[in-house]
Amino acid sequence: MSVVGFDVGNLSSYIAVARGGGIETIANEYSDRLTPTVVSFGEKSRTQGHAARSQAITNFKNTLSQFKRFIARQYSDPSVQQDAKVVPYKVTQLPNGGVGMQVQYLGETETFTPEQVYAMMLTKLKETAEVNLLRKVVDCVISVPQYYTDLERRGVSHAAEIAGLNCLRVISDTTAVALAYGIYKQDLPTPEEKPRNIVFVDCGHSSLQVSVCAFNKGKLKVLANASDKNLGGRDFDWLLAEHFAVYFQTRYKLDVKSNQRAWLRLLAECDKTKKLMSANATVISMNIECIMEDTDVSGKINRTEFEELAADLLKRVEVPLKSVLEQSKLKPDDIHSVEIVGGSSRIPSIKETIKRIFKKECSTTLNQDEAVARGCALQCAILSPTFRVRDFTVTDLTPYPIELKWKGTEGEDGSMEVFHKNHQAPFSKMLTFYRKEPFELVAQYADSNLPIPEPTIGRFKINGVFPTAEGESSKIKVKVRVNGHGIFHVSSASLIEKLSAQAEEPMEESSPQENGPSKEEGAGAAPTENDSPMEQSPVDGGAGEGEAPAEKEEQGENGAKEASKDSNENSEGSKSENGSTETDSKATKKNKKTVKTHELTITANTNELSVTEVNNFFEKEGKMIAQDRLEKEKNDAKNTVEEYVYEMREKICDRLAQFVSEKDRESFSKLLEDTENWLYEDGEDQAKSVYQTKLASLKKIGDPIETRCKEYSERPLAFDEFGKAVIHYRKALELYSQGDEKYSHIEKDDMAKVDKCLKDKETWRDTKMNAQNQKKIYQDPVVTASQIRSEIQSMKSTCDPIINKPKPKPKEEPPKDNGPTPEEAAKEGDAAAPTTEGEEKMDTVDQAPTGDASKEGDTKPDVEMELD
Repeated sequence: MSVVGFDVGNLSSYIAVARGGGIETIANEYSDRLTPTVVSFGEKSRTQGHAARSQAITNFKNTLSQFKRFIARQYSDPSVQQDAKVVPYKVTQLPNGGVGMQVQYLGETETFTPEQVYAMMLTKLKETAEVNLLRKVVDCVISVPQYYTDLERRGVSHAAEIAGLNCLRVISDTTAVALAYGIYKQDLPTPEEKPRNIVFVDCGHSSLQVSVCAFNKGKLKVLANASDKNLGGRDFDWLLAEHFAVYFQTRYKLDVKSNQRAWLRLLAECDKTKKLMSANATVISMNIECIMEDTDVSGKINRTEFEELAADLLKRVEVPLKSVLEQSKLKPDDIHSVEIVGGSSRIPSIKETIKRIFKKECSTTLNQDEAVARGCALQCAILSPTFRVRDFTVTDLTPYPIELKWKGTEGEDGSMEVFHKNHQAPFSKMLTFYRKEPFELVAQYADSNLPIPEPTIGRFKINGVFPTAEGESSKIKVKVRVNGHGIFHVSSASLIEKLSAQAEEPMEESSPQENGPSKEEGAGAAPTENDSPMEQSPVDGGAGEGEAPAEKEEQGENGAKEASKDSNENSEGSKSENGSTETDSKATKKNKKTVKTHELTITANTNELSVTEVNNFFEKEGKMIAQDRLEKEKNDAKNTVEEYVYEMREKICDRLAQFVSEKDRESFSKLLEDTENWLYEDGEDQAKSVYQTKLASLKKIGDPIETRCKEYSERPLAFDEFGKAVIHYRKALELYSQGDEKYSHIEKDDMAKVDKCLKDKETWRDTKMNAQNQKKIYQDPVVTASQIRSEIQSMKSTCDPIINKPKPKPKEEPPKDNGPTPEEAAKEGDAAAPTTEGEEKMDTVDQAPTGDASKEGDTKPDVEMELD
């Protein structure tokens, strides 16, 4: 399983992978770990990354950048209208009211959605990761700005599907940075101690994000978030560009803003100037050649002048910094340190502002460019079953309060805030309604400071509701959830039917939906509640996802209106029916079944892409990938022909000059020149097979020339090897004829075979060498080095088995019979007669005769041993 994290920024993207026991940021084909977030379209293919950025000025109408800010937005959104004015390409309105980006692709006008373009960028990052990992990449974690709404997060998730990726989690930028910071810290306080509060400031190309996080050992909890989605490095670039545009208008009488290409060049130079001012306090010069009307321009600015120009922007930096302190109810003294990331955080005046608010020096412990991607890879490793990661739980929060609205049973509408601002996520809650028929819940943000004008998240219809047997309202339990992606949805709904006490049915145990928290998002489970018209209780805080346990939530003030005829409290709406609680169905006393649970279907209606649209975009992306591959192969074939033409034209006049005749050189040079002209005229855009055929026709002439050169240098070496082998075998024949003991065992006929083989091979060699000497150096060789080595191998296969034949081993005499003859046995018996009187008798043990003794016919033991 691949473990990959993608940080798709507004300006540039980074890829981090888990391997080798750590997290690594990988490089692309340009050996650069930064990949520009740019997609460019042409008449034959599209390009992404560095290749696309190189066309940002020459092909600006078909080069898409900053498309991340259009995801899941409506064309009528004021922020979309503002961003559409500053991008060089055409932004249009789609039939559904969404945003479309119009370009020329394959000779036709195409309109792509932001999700499609985002998927195209993910396709590029995915290919880069696969090249580095040498395996297919499917699972990943993708970062998004913390201020992204529900629909924007859904849009990123759909973009991953279009690119063929399985996004395990959509994580906020600052949360990813906090994870990358905290998981490696060994000195964090224990869970029982006071947490360590760290502020993370991420100032990127188009937005400023700030988070306060509390750290304990193995635990991270986001306390508060604040951001300015329209304050980033590009705003400082625009400020400088406006300044110099006025200066050029005054000095050179040039209206740079009237020429789109000149304006883009000025913006690029202002970005470089801004970076130089961040590192130098001296005066910075800016020079642009032929910016427009063949006029060169130049200007100067220093850091003090720049800060005066950016005074209003720097004041806006303070707002989110103060906001997180206010939300978290912390004072600067409660903050342990301030970590800064993002390219624009390098601006000295921004650092000074952060230092003034938090009264602490800015820390750069993390890599300011790659920290987000590394955090994404760590989150992916935590979610991956193939990696063992140090236990570390992450508790994120919902950036905006979420409320539910519904129509009451007596015509009065009800509403309730189910998730307040900065509520921990992921988190589930169980709500109880009383209805006789299907009803609809409307989820929306209850915040006036939304980054989008439309607060509605979606509409969720609960189907299959029916009244009780008595005609009363049925009890409906609805589970709502903000998942790990930060996306809200109604995950399940069930109808609780009370059965008659006289029912002769066996006891049925209640499902987990009524008895306890569920680890699955779609379980729709919760403990039972009081029979009030509107109840809520926390189900889980993302159990199974490494999150903190849920906190107890109080019942909302505006409950659902009950439609029960027996209730006298309809006017109150949120009172309990009888004040009693339902009994746990897992009680030890087995009663007859009293309730039956019916799972209900939910119809969700959100403004996200439908399944059909996602599938269609996925197929279209596949076709574009195939077109890109086809175009790449065609260009590679064309480049191969062009490369061969240039190389051979130089070689036949230099290194290969002596291996081709003057006549052939002239004709081949003419052919190469004609091929070059063809490449830039009729051969500019041909099929891959045409280029392959053209290359084959050139190689048919060029390869023999290169072969003659190669053989000219290798053939003498091969003949030397041949001669050494002949000398070796001739020496063996000479020693044999002298009666050398080494070869005395070899038969005369065998040595005759060796002699005949050598004569034949020498004759072949002499013939070939003489014939080759008659050839001109520019003519095809009579014999090749491979043929010579083949003859050497043939000679060795004939001579080696004979020359290296091993000597036979000496023959051994057959062993004699171990047993004594009858005569010897009789003599032995006489020798064993009793000793004479007075002699000491000795007991002995006879050892079996050894091999040597048996050869001599002696049956006496070699050794006699006395026994005590």
